[in-house]
Amino acid sequence: MPTDLHITRERPSTFQFDHDDIREKNTNGITSLTVNIPDSKKAQTGGLRPPSRWGTPEFLFYYLVAAVVIPFMAWVPMSLSSPTHVNYPFFRNRLSPGWMFGREVDNSDSQYRAFRNNIPALAFLALISVALKSIYTRSAIRSTSVIPTNNLYLIPFFVLFAILYLVGLHGTSTIKILAILTTNYCIGKGFGGSHAGPLVTWVFNGAVLFANEWNAGYRFSTLHPSLATLDAFEGIYPRWHISFNITMLRLVSFNMDYFWACTSPRPIEPETTLTEKQRAATSHPLEQYSYASYLAYVLFPPLYIAGPILTFNNFMWQVLLPSPFYWLGKPSEGDPIKANKEAKAWPGQNPPQMNKNRIRKPNGSAEGQKTIQNGPPAKPATVPKTGEKAGKQNFNPPWPKFSRDTRYIYIPLGGTKNGAVTTALIFSFVALWHDLSFRLLAWGWLVSLFILPELLATYLLPQSKYGRYPWYRHICAIGGVLNVLTMISANLVGFVIGTDGILYMVNQITGSFEGFRFLIGACCCLFVGVQLMFEYREEEMRRGIFRRC
Repeated sequence: MPTDLHITRERPSTFQFDHDDIREKNTNGITSLTVNIPDSKKAQTGGLRPPSRWGTPEFLFYYLVAAVVIPFMAWVPMSLSSPTHVNYPFFRNRLSPGWMFGREVDNSDSQYRAFRNNIPALAFLALISVALKSIYTRSAIRSTSVIPTNNLYLIPFFVLFAILYLVGLHGTSTIKILAILTTNYCIGKGFGGSHAGPLVTWVFNGAVLFANEWNAGYRFSTLHPSLATLDAFEGIYPRWHISFNITMLRLVSFNMDYFWACTSPRPIEPETTLTEKQRAATSHPLEQYSYASYLAYVLFPPLYIAGPILTFNNFMWQVLLPSPFYWLGKPSEGDPIKANKEAKAWPGQNPPQMNKNRIRKPNGSAEGQKTIQNGPPAKPATVPKTGEKAGKQNFNPPWPKFSRDTRYIYIPLGGTKNGAVTTALIFSFVALWHDLSFRLLAWGWLVSLFILPELLATYLLPQSKYGRYPWYRHICAIGGVLNVLTMISANLVGFVIGTDGILYMVNQITGSFEGFRFLIGACCCLFVGVQLMFEYREEEMRRGIFRRC
């Protein structure tokens, strides 16, 4: 959780870090599966880790359970989407022809459909970007007698290319976007190091989000009837205001980073590549917070189209000191989650079929996001991998990674000393930031409520006191099962079936023997999964990898 933002932002005086250790890949043993992110390691001394349990009879039993359950989890959604299923007629009109083994694909989600249907256009755009960047780079290098040591010469290209694709995406709405961006830039530069700057920045951007939603992106004709002709050219994606919440956080990022740059000592120029945390925390000379750099950052194609949020400081450091390129792929998903939700085709489904939504929905936009982030090799920056700890992949709280987007929230409520209040406020903001609806607000409040038992258990049973007892691991695993069930139930309310759907599902599970049997079986399977993940994290720590979440 981003509750430590009240800590003074200290800049490192020197950059003496062992980057070879940070970049070292864990190629030995099962930890080779660990996503290698720059800040995934830190030096720790003292304290022996418990011996490995991978070969014990207990874990051999867990392997057997996993070998049976995982294929079953893949079969359940496939059976639900079969034409022979009793509910198939309710959502068949929401399915589209697929390309794998003749199966139909759920293309009803607007975000996923926008990506999937425009893959050829996005691929063409990436190729054009590479070609134009290559031409521009050669021309820029030939026009100077000094070989550039960084990529700052690319800033004009990024700005020009961004405005061109913005016109293609949103047509004349580009004028509205640039007006908002320019106003925010003037606020940040105008207030500078004044403590009123962050407040005005947040008030302005919050008001813009509400105004965008209230006015549905605005119409030129509302200003004057003679401007109605401008509304005719809408681009290929007219609803620019729907995804502006992601852009809004980059506007806040620029103003906050500039505020901290104005109030901090002049930064020292590093002589080596920085880690992700160092890039985000280290300011630049004030002259680098220019309007051109601002536009290049805010409208940078991978960030604008898909997100997630890369801070301005981080972006500029990667322009100055380019980082290596990473690829993280994700297989396509074909089960009809969205179609089931929109058609409310729940009656007739057994508990396993209903609950398969729990582990599939959270990654609805991951495929498009990762492809756009990592696809074009013309980009100079790597972005935070917010999905390496997704809830369905392992038992580790995904919120610290997913909540990186709210890094610039500062509410002086005591941080972790008042964890419950801070958590409720942060998730209320995240909910409203996603969508101005009661369903998302209910999601934020449910998540905050479900975190309280974990905080209480951590207080009553601290690892420092009870961690040496054999029963402690099993108690933690039981708590992990409850945590998983409650968190994914909150996700169902906010992003899948809403409050009416969750009430129906709870009634089906608790009101029949089949539902109760499924609940017991699901808890046992989750218990096995949590135990396996606990041991995986222990193995990481045995090899010197220590996660903060």
